[in-house]
Amino acid sequence: MSWSLRLLGVGNSQAAATLGSAAAVIEHNRQPQLMIDCGQEALSAYVEQYGAWPEAVFVTHVHMDHVAGLERLFYKAYFDPALRGKVKLYVPVGVLPHLHKRLAEYPQAIAEGGANWWDAFHCIPVTDGFWHRGRQYEVFPVRHHLPDTAFGLRLRGSVVWTGDTRPIPEMLAKFANEGEVVAHDCALHGNPSHSGIDDLEREYPRDLLQRLRLYHYASEADGAALEARGHRIVRAGEVVPLADTTATTAPLP
Repeated sequence: MSWSLRLLGVGNSQAAATLGSAAAVIEHNRQPQLMIDCGQEALSAYVEQYGAWPEAVFVTHVHMDHVAGLERLFYKAYFDPALRGKVKLYVPVGVLPHLHKRLAEYPQAIAEGGANWWDAFHCIPVTDGFWHRGRQYEVFPVRHHLPDTAFGLRLRGSVVWTGDTRPIPEMLAKFANEGEVVAHDCALHGNPSHSGIDDLEREYPRDLLQRLRLYHYASEADGAALEARGHRIVRAGEVVPLADTTATTAPLP
């Protein structure tokens, strides 16, 4: 079995037009398993890569560079009988009310009326984790703006996706303790909502820093500067090989 992480985009909100909105797909044998976040640019990159629309999305938080593509996915799914009500959205319960306010509260989801925004999707609220395609994924809170509004994702033994966050050494000590590749929010300079490289170098032990793959930076030049400091960045379209997961499994129905 072969697992991988495909980067659909790696830029922050201001760099989404050039570096793509930060999002990824966990793949098994190069087939998409789970999309992580769904900005406009990320959805376009997904369709271009796979020639199909995502069947499952995990939502880390609701800044528009991470969820704006869900509006377009709504129209595709709602008007396609093969997709309507079947596109799974795995949404942390703390994120769900914010997602609803952002995208689902508009009084007429379609001009003809008679449709709720959620009719297009199969929403699965999650707390500590969820099952998808026979594998157990773990979910944990990160530090991005208000508490309980942003979450990371782990496929045990293979990969951790932090989502947008400040340093979280206490979380990664628990959720990245099996040698996982850790895709981590990082810019050249930090701010109250995002990690800078000085923050990560101060907060994380060397063995963890060596497993980080940095994304959410502001430009190609900033990415090159991160590399010059000895760190590994990822670029849009890159495929990162992963170890076989040790996550709990269950037979598929």
